[in-house]
Amino acid sequence: MVRRRVVVTGMGILCPIGNDVPSAWQNLIAGKCGIQTIQRFDSSALSVRIAGEVRDFDAKALFGNREARRMDRVTQLAMAATLQALEQAKLDMSAEDPYEVGCLIGSGVGGIETLLEGVRVSHEKGFKFVSPLLVPMMLTDSPVGRVAIEFNFRGPNMSISTACATGNNAIGEAAEMIRRGAAEVMICGSTEAAIVPLAVAGFANMGALSTRNDDPATASRPFDKDRDGFVIAEGAAILVLEALEHAQRRNATILAELLGYATTDDAYHITAPMEDGGGAQMAMRKALHDAGLTIEQIDYINAHGTSTPLNDAAETRAVKAVFGERAYQVKISSVKGAVGHMLGAAGSVEAVFSVQSILHNFVPPTINYHTPDPECDLDYTPNHGVAHTVRYVMSNSFGFGGHNAVLIFGKYSGNGSQ
Repeated sequence: MVRRRVVVTGMGILCPIGNDVPSAWQNLIAGKCGIQTIQRFDSSALSVRIAGEVRDFDAKALFGNREARRMDRVTQLAMAATLQALEQAKLDMSAEDPYEVGCLIGSGVGGIETLLEGVRVSHEKGFKFVSPLLVPMMLTDSPVGRVAIEFNFRGPNMSISTACATGNNAIGEAAEMIRRGAAEVMICGSTEAAIVPLAVAGFANMGALSTRNDDPATASRPFDKDRDGFVIAEGAAILVLEALEHAQRRNATILAELLGYATTDDAYHITAPMEDGGGAQMAMRKALHDAGLTIEQIDYINAHGTSTPLNDAAETRAVKAVFGERAYQVKISSVKGAVGHMLGAAGSVEAVFSVQSILHNFVPPTINYHTPDPECDLDYTPNHGVAHTVRYVMSNSFGFGGHNAVLIFGKYSGNGSQ
Protein backbone atom coordinates (compact mmCIF):
# COMPACT_ATOMS: atom_id res chain seq x y z
CA MET A 1 0.00 0.00 0.00
CA VAL A 2 1.41 3.38 -1.04
CA ARG A 3 1.51 5.81 1.86
CA ARG A 4 -0.38 9.00 1.17
CA ARG A 5 1.68 12.16 1.31
CA VAL A 6 0.54 14.95 3.64
CA VAL A 7 1.09 18.63 2.92
CA VAL A 8 0.53 21.94 4.72
CA THR A 9 -1.67 24.46 2.91
CA GLY A 10 -2.62 26.96 5.61
CA MET A 11 -1.40 28.27 8.96
CA GLY A 12 -2.69 30.61 11.66
CA ILE A 13 -1.13 31.84 14.89
CA LEU A 14 -1.63 34.04 17.92
CA CYS A 15 1.29 34.29 20.31
CA PRO A 16 3.15 36.81 22.48
CA ILE A 17 5.07 38.25 19.50
CA GLY A 18 2.26 38.51 16.98
CA ASN A 19 -1.36 37.72 16.17
CA ASP A 20 -0.77 36.48 12.64
CA VAL A 21 1.94 34.47 10.91
CA PRO A 22 3.74 37.31 9.07
CA SER A 23 4.06 39.61 12.08
CA ALA A 24 4.99 36.81 14.49
CA TRP A 25 7.67 35.56 12.09
CA GLN A 26 9.14 39.01 11.50
CA ASN A 27 9.33 39.69 15.23
CA LEU A 28 10.87 36.27 15.84
CA ILE A 29 13.67 36.65 13.31
CA ALA A 30 14.29 40.21 14.54
CA GLY A 31 15.01 38.84 18.01
CA LYS A 32 12.07 40.53 19.72
CA CYS A 33 10.70 39.20 23.00
CA GLY A 34 7.03 39.05 23.96
CA ILE A 35 7.48 38.41 27.68
CA GLN A 36 6.35 41.19 30.00
CA THR A 37 4.87 41.80 33.43
CA ILE A 38 1.45 40.15 33.60
CA GLN A 39 -1.35 42.48 32.52
CA ARG A 40 -4.42 40.20 32.61
CA PHE A 41 -4.70 40.27 36.40
CA ASP A 42 -3.04 41.73 39.49
CA SER A 43 -0.01 39.50 40.03
CA SER A 44 1.47 41.43 42.96
CA ALA A 45 0.75 38.62 45.43
CA LEU A 46 2.60 36.03 43.33
CA SER A 47 6.29 35.16 43.47
CA VAL A 48 6.34 35.10 39.64
CA ARG A 49 4.78 38.11 37.91
CA ILE A 50 5.85 37.69 34.28
CA ALA A 51 4.36 35.83 31.33
CA GLY A 52 4.05 35.74 27.57
CA GLU A 53 0.54 37.07 26.95
CA VAL A 54 -1.37 37.42 23.69
CA ARG A 55 -2.00 41.14 23.49
CA ASP A 56 -4.27 43.33 21.33
CA PHE A 57 -6.71 40.47 20.83
CA ASP A 58 -10.37 41.54 20.89
CA ALA A 59 -12.57 38.46 20.84
CA LYS A 60 -15.77 40.53 20.97
CA ALA A 61 -14.79 42.43 17.85
CA LEU A 62 -13.96 39.18 16.06
CA PHE A 63 -16.89 36.99 17.14
CA GLY A 64 -19.46 39.41 18.53
CA ASN A 65 -20.21 39.98 22.20
CA ARG A 66 -22.64 37.07 22.64
CA GLU A 67 -20.47 34.42 21.02
CA ALA A 68 -17.28 35.65 22.68
CA ARG A 69 -18.93 35.31 26.09
CA ARG A 70 -19.85 31.70 25.28
CA MET A 71 -16.23 30.72 24.65
CA ASP A 72 -13.37 30.39 27.11
CA ARG A 73 -10.25 32.28 26.04
CA VAL A 74 -8.65 28.97 25.05
CA THR A 75 -11.40 28.48 22.47
CA GLN A 76 -11.33 32.10 21.31
CA LEU A 77 -7.63 31.78 20.47
CA ALA A 78 -8.16 28.50 18.62
CA MET A 79 -11.04 29.95 16.61
CA ALA A 80 -9.02 33.03 15.65
CA ALA A 81 -6.04 30.94 14.52
CA THR A 82 -8.36 28.65 12.54
CA LEU A 83 -9.85 31.61 10.67
CA GLN A 84 -6.35 32.63 9.58
CA ALA A 85 -5.35 29.12 8.53
CA LEU A 86 -8.50 28.59 6.48
CA GLU A 87 -8.08 31.94 4.79
CA GLN A 88 -4.55 31.08 3.71
CA ALA A 89 -5.56 27.59 2.59
CA LYS A 90 -8.55 28.99 0.65
CA LEU A 91 -10.55 25.93 1.66
CA ASP A 92 -14.07 26.27 0.23
CA MET A 93 -16.35 24.05 2.29
CA SER A 94 -19.17 24.41 -0.24
CA ALA A 95 -16.98 22.38 -2.59
CA GLU A 96 -15.93 19.79 0.02
CA ASP A 97 -17.52 16.67 1.47
CA PRO A 98 -17.76 17.79 5.12
CA TYR A 99 -17.25 14.19 6.29
CA GLU A 100 -13.79 14.26 4.67
CA VAL A 101 -12.69 17.31 6.66
CA GLY A 102 -11.78 16.66 10.29
CA CYS A 103 -10.35 18.49 13.29
CA LEU A 104 -7.78 17.56 15.89
CA ILE A 105 -7.05 20.46 18.24
CA GLY A 106 -5.40 19.84 21.61
CA SER A 107 -4.86 21.74 24.83
CA GLY A 108 -2.80 20.92 27.86
CA VAL A 109 -5.08 22.66 30.35
CA GLY A 110 -8.34 23.55 28.60
CA GLY A 111 -10.78 26.19 29.81
CA ILE A 112 -9.21 26.95 33.16
CA GLU A 113 -10.43 30.57 33.24
CA THR A 114 -14.02 29.33 33.01
CA LEU A 115 -13.44 26.70 35.68
CA LEU A 116 -11.95 29.18 38.14
CA GLU A 117 -14.73 31.68 37.49
CA GLY A 118 -17.24 28.93 38.30
CA VAL A 119 -15.44 28.20 41.56
CA ARG A 120 -15.47 31.90 42.46
CA VAL A 121 -19.19 32.28 41.74
CA SER A 122 -20.10 29.14 43.68
CA HIS A 123 -18.18 30.37 46.73
CA GLU A 124 -19.42 33.94 46.64
CA LYS A 125 -23.03 33.51 45.45
CA GLY A 126 -23.89 29.83 45.70
CA PHE A 127 -24.09 26.88 43.35
CA LYS A 128 -27.36 27.91 41.72
CA PHE A 129 -25.54 30.87 40.17
CA VAL A 130 -22.94 28.72 38.38
CA SER A 131 -23.19 29.20 34.62
CA PRO A 132 -24.96 26.43 32.70
CA LEU A 133 -22.17 26.83 30.14
CA LEU A 134 -19.46 26.02 32.69
CA VAL A 135 -18.94 22.43 31.57
CA PRO A 136 -18.94 22.88 27.77
CA MET A 137 -16.73 25.96 28.05
CA MET A 138 -14.12 24.35 30.31
CA LEU A 139 -13.75 21.00 28.56
CA THR A 140 -10.48 20.36 26.76
CA ASP A 141 -12.40 19.37 23.62
CA SER A 142 -14.41 22.60 23.57
CA PRO A 143 -12.09 24.37 21.09
CA VAL A 144 -12.17 21.55 18.54
CA GLY A 145 -15.93 21.15 18.95
CA ARG A 146 -16.58 24.85 18.39
CA VAL A 147 -14.32 24.93 15.35
CA ALA A 148 -16.20 22.01 13.79
CA ILE A 149 -19.59 23.61 14.45
CA GLU A 150 -18.52 26.96 13.07
CA PHE A 151 -17.15 25.59 9.79
CA ASN A 152 -19.20 22.39 9.30
CA PHE A 153 -16.27 20.00 9.62
CA ARG A 154 -17.93 16.57 10.08
CA GLY A 155 -14.96 14.25 9.74
CA PRO A 156 -12.86 12.85 12.61
CA ASN A 157 -13.01 15.22 15.57
CA MET A 158 -11.07 14.93 18.80
CA SER A 159 -8.78 16.63 21.26
CA ILE A 160 -5.41 15.45 22.55
CA SER A 161 -3.81 16.42 25.84
CA THR A 162 -0.20 15.36 26.37
CA ALA A 163 1.03 18.35 28.36
CA CYS A 164 3.72 20.28 26.46
CA ALA A 165 3.86 17.69 23.67
CA THR A 166 0.20 18.30 22.82
CA GLY A 167 0.75 20.42 19.71
CA ASN A 168 3.09 17.95 18.03
CA ASN A 169 0.88 15.01 18.91
CA ALA A 170 -2.18 16.79 17.51
CA ILE A 171 -0.48 17.56 14.20
CA GLY A 172 1.17 14.16 13.95
CA GLU A 173 -1.99 12.19 14.70
CA ALA A 174 -3.97 14.35 12.27
CA ALA A 175 -1.43 13.49 9.57
CA GLU A 176 -1.82 9.80 10.40
CA MET A 177 -5.59 10.10 9.86
CA ILE A 178 -4.99 11.47 6.38
CA ARG A 179 -2.38 8.80 5.64
CA ARG A 180 -4.77 5.99 6.48
CA GLY A 181 -7.64 7.53 4.53
CA ALA A 182 -9.85 8.62 7.43
CA ALA A 183 -9.98 12.17 6.05
CA GLU A 184 -8.78 14.24 3.09
CA VAL A 185 -8.24 17.39 5.15
CA MET A 186 -7.45 17.89 8.85
CA ILE A 187 -7.60 21.18 10.71
CA CYS A 188 -5.11 20.63 13.50
CA GLY A 189 -2.94 22.22 16.16
CA SER A 190 -3.33 23.34 19.74
CA THR A 191 -4.31 26.18 22.01
CA GLU A 192 -3.59 27.30 25.58
CA ALA A 193 -4.78 30.12 27.83
CA ALA A 194 -3.57 29.19 31.30
CA ILE A 195 -2.16 32.49 32.52
CA VAL A 196 -4.27 32.57 35.68
CA PRO A 197 -3.08 33.06 39.28
CA LEU A 198 -3.64 29.44 40.29
CA ALA A 199 -1.61 27.99 37.41
CA VAL A 200 1.19 30.50 37.82
CA ALA A 201 1.34 29.76 41.55
CA GLY A 202 1.36 26.01 40.93
CA PHE A 203 4.23 26.13 38.46
CA ALA A 204 6.12 28.65 40.61
CA ASN A 205 5.78 26.58 43.77
CA MET A 206 7.23 23.53 42.05
CA GLY A 207 10.25 25.60 41.03
CA ALA A 208 9.59 25.41 37.30
CA LEU A 209 9.34 29.13 36.49
CA SER A 210 11.94 31.84 36.06
CA THR A 211 11.84 34.41 38.84
CA ARG A 212 13.37 37.26 36.84
CA ASN A 213 10.44 39.59 37.52
CA ASP A 214 12.55 42.73 37.17
CA ASP A 215 13.80 41.87 33.68
CA PRO A 216 11.06 39.94 31.85
CA ALA A 217 12.62 40.23 28.40
CA THR A 218 15.67 38.20 29.45
CA ALA A 219 13.89 35.74 31.75
CA SER A 220 13.55 32.92 29.21
CA ARG A 221 17.06 31.89 28.17
CA PRO A 222 17.13 28.40 26.63
CA PHE A 223 20.44 26.51 26.88
CA ASP A 224 22.12 29.42 28.68
CA LYS A 225 24.08 28.48 31.79
CA ASP A 226 22.15 31.01 33.89
CA ARG A 227 18.68 29.77 32.94
CA ASP A 228 16.44 29.42 35.98
CA GLY A 229 13.15 28.13 34.61
CA PHE A 230 10.58 28.65 31.89
CA VAL A 231 8.18 31.55 31.44
CA ILE A 232 4.52 30.59 31.14
CA ALA A 233 2.82 31.84 27.99
CA GLU A 234 -0.41 31.51 26.03
CA GLY A 235 -1.29 31.22 22.37
CA ALA A 236 -2.67 29.05 19.61
CA ALA A 237 -1.59 27.78 16.22
CA ILE A 238 -3.56 25.87 13.61
CA LEU A 239 -2.38 24.09 10.47
CA VAL A 240 -4.43 22.89 7.52
CA LEU A 241 -3.12 19.49 6.46
CA GLU A 242 -4.27 17.79 3.26
CA ALA A 243 -3.61 14.66 1.30
CA LEU A 244 -1.31 15.76 -1.51
CA GLU A 245 -3.75 14.60 -4.21
CA HIS A 246 -6.57 16.59 -2.61
CA ALA A 247 -4.46 19.74 -2.45
CA GLN A 248 -3.42 19.28 -6.08
CA ARG A 249 -7.00 18.77 -7.26
CA ARG A 250 -8.05 22.12 -5.86
CA ASN A 251 -4.80 23.87 -6.94
CA ALA A 252 -3.90 24.79 -3.37
CA THR A 253 -0.63 26.52 -2.60
CA ILE A 254 1.52 23.99 -0.77
CA LEU A 255 3.71 25.45 1.96
CA ALA A 256 5.59 22.33 3.07
CA GLU A 257 5.27 18.59 3.44
CA LEU A 258 4.88 16.76 6.74
CA LEU A 259 7.26 13.86 6.30
CA GLY A 260 7.79 12.29 9.70
CA TYR A 261 6.15 11.87 13.08
CA ALA A 262 6.87 9.76 16.12
CA THR A 263 5.85 9.72 19.75
CA THR A 264 7.20 7.88 22.79
CA ASP A 265 7.09 8.11 26.56
CA ASP A 266 9.92 8.13 29.09
CA ALA A 267 7.93 6.16 31.69
CA TYR A 268 10.37 7.68 34.14
CA HIS A 269 9.07 10.67 36.13
CA ILE A 270 5.91 12.78 36.17
CA THR A 271 7.78 16.05 35.48
CA ALA A 272 11.51 15.42 34.95
CA PRO A 273 12.93 14.04 31.69
CA MET A 274 15.24 11.04 31.59
CA GLU A 275 18.75 12.39 32.20
CA ASP A 276 20.08 10.93 28.95
CA GLY A 277 16.94 11.94 27.06
CA GLY A 278 16.32 8.29 26.25
CA GLY A 279 12.66 8.68 25.32
CA ALA A 280 13.41 11.78 23.28
CA GLN A 281 16.19 9.92 21.48
CA MET A 282 13.83 7.18 20.42
CA ALA A 283 11.19 9.65 19.24
CA MET A 284 13.77 11.44 17.07
CA ARG A 285 15.06 8.16 15.64
CA LYS A 286 11.55 6.94 14.86
CA ALA A 287 10.59 10.26 13.25
CA LEU A 288 13.66 10.09 11.01
CA HIS A 289 12.74 6.54 10.03
CA ASP A 290 9.14 7.58 9.36
CA ALA A 291 10.37 10.40 7.11
CA GLY A 292 12.89 8.19 5.33
CA LEU A 293 15.69 10.64 6.14
CA THR A 294 19.18 10.40 7.57
CA ILE A 295 20.71 12.66 10.20
CA GLU A 296 22.81 14.33 7.49
CA GLN A 297 19.67 15.60 5.78
CA ILE A 298 18.28 17.53 8.75
CA ASP A 299 19.20 21.19 8.30
CA TYR A 300 17.58 22.63 11.42
CA ILE A 301 16.31 21.35 14.75
CA ASN A 302 13.57 23.45 16.30
CA ALA A 303 14.33 22.45 19.88
CA HIS A 304 11.90 22.10 22.74
CA GLY A 305 14.39 24.20 24.73
CA THR A 306 12.26 25.32 27.66
CA SER A 307 14.96 27.22 29.60
CA THR A 308 14.85 24.78 32.51
CA PRO A 309 18.13 23.26 33.72
CA LEU A 310 16.99 19.64 33.38
CA ASN A 311 15.16 19.84 30.06
CA ASP A 312 17.78 21.72 28.08
CA ALA A 313 20.59 19.44 29.21
CA ALA A 314 18.59 16.26 28.54
CA GLU A 315 17.54 17.43 25.08
CA THR A 316 21.16 18.28 24.24
CA ARG A 317 22.28 14.79 25.30
CA ALA A 318 19.49 13.26 23.22
CA VAL A 319 20.48 15.22 20.11
CA LYS A 320 24.11 14.16 20.57
CA ALA A 321 23.11 10.53 20.95
CA VAL A 322 21.01 10.55 17.78
CA PHE A 323 23.13 12.82 15.57
CA GLY A 324 26.64 11.95 16.75
CA GLU A 325 29.23 14.36 15.34
CA ARG A 326 26.53 15.83 13.12
CA ALA A 327 25.03 17.34 16.30
CA TYR A 328 27.80 19.95 16.26
CA GLN A 329 27.04 20.93 12.66
CA VAL A 330 23.26 21.09 12.49
CA LYS A 331 21.60 24.41 13.31
CA ILE A 332 19.49 24.37 16.47
CA SER A 333 17.37 27.02 18.15
CA SER A 334 14.59 27.45 20.67
CA VAL A 335 11.95 30.10 20.04
CA LYS A 336 10.90 30.02 23.69
CA GLY A 337 13.38 32.77 24.50
CA ALA A 338 11.08 35.04 22.49
CA VAL A 339 7.63 33.64 23.21
CA GLY A 340 7.97 31.76 26.48
CA HIS A 341 6.47 28.33 26.98
CA MET A 342 2.90 28.02 25.73
CA LEU A 343 2.48 24.58 27.31
CA GLY A 344 0.04 22.63 25.11
CA ALA A 345 0.21 25.26 22.36
CA ALA A 346 4.02 25.24 22.15
CA GLY A 347 4.39 22.46 19.59
CA SER A 348 1.91 23.84 17.08
CA VAL A 349 3.35 27.36 17.34
CA GLU A 350 6.80 25.90 16.76
CA ALA A 351 5.46 23.89 13.81
CA VAL A 352 4.37 27.15 12.18
CA PHE A 353 7.82 28.62 12.74
CA SER A 354 9.41 25.44 11.37
CA VAL A 355 7.45 25.75 8.14
CA GLN A 356 8.35 29.43 7.96
CA SER A 357 12.03 28.54 8.29
CA ILE A 358 11.67 26.28 5.25
CA LEU A 359 9.81 28.89 3.23
CA HIS A 360 12.33 31.63 4.01
CA ASN A 361 15.54 29.57 4.33
CA PHE A 362 16.18 31.18 7.67
CA VAL A 363 16.92 29.83 11.15
CA PRO A 364 15.44 31.97 13.93
CA PRO A 365 17.61 32.80 16.94
CA THR A 366 17.72 31.55 20.49
CA ILE A 367 17.62 34.92 22.21
CA ASN A 368 19.05 35.65 25.66
CA TYR A 369 21.93 33.22 25.15
CA HIS A 370 24.91 34.89 26.83
CA THR A 371 26.73 32.41 29.07
CA PRO A 372 27.69 29.05 27.52
CA ASP A 373 26.86 25.94 29.51
CA PRO A 374 29.38 23.07 29.28
CA GLU A 375 26.44 20.66 29.29
CA CYS A 376 24.82 22.50 26.38
CA ASP A 377 27.61 22.94 23.86
CA LEU A 378 25.90 22.78 20.47
CA ASP A 379 25.13 25.53 17.94
CA TYR A 380 21.92 27.06 19.31
CA THR A 381 21.95 30.03 16.88
CA PRO A 382 22.57 32.47 19.73
CA ASN A 383 20.87 35.89 19.68
CA HIS A 384 20.86 36.39 15.91
CA GLY A 385 19.05 34.35 13.28
CA VAL A 386 20.93 33.25 10.17
CA ALA A 387 20.14 32.76 6.50
CA HIS A 388 20.59 29.04 5.91
CA THR A 389 19.35 26.51 3.38
CA VAL A 390 16.52 24.72 5.16
CA ARG A 391 15.13 21.68 3.38
CA TYR A 392 14.24 19.56 6.39
CA VAL A 393 13.30 20.61 9.91
CA MET A 394 12.98 18.42 12.97
CA SER A 395 10.71 19.96 15.61
CA ASN A 396 10.83 18.53 19.14
CA SER A 397 8.24 18.71 21.91
CA PHE A 398 8.48 17.02 25.30
CA GLY A 399 6.00 17.21 28.17
CA PHE A 400 5.25 16.40 31.79
CA GLY A 401 4.32 12.76 32.09
CA GLY A 402 7.28 11.81 29.93
CA HIS A 403 5.55 12.56 26.61
CA ASN A 404 7.84 12.96 23.60
CA ALA A 405 6.60 13.97 20.15
CA VAL A 406 8.73 14.81 17.11
CA LEU A 407 7.67 16.18 13.72
CA ILE A 408 9.75 16.48 10.55
CA PHE A 409 8.76 18.96 7.85
CA GLY A 410 10.30 19.16 4.39
CA LYS A 411 10.40 21.57 1.48
CA TYR A 412 7.77 20.53 -1.02
CA SER A 413 8.52 19.74 -4.64
CA GLY A 414 6.13 18.21 -7.12
CA ASN A 415 8.19 15.07 -7.64
CA GLY A 416 8.77 14.46 -3.96
CA SER A 417 10.21 16.34 -1.02
CA GLN A 418 13.74 15.07 -1.46
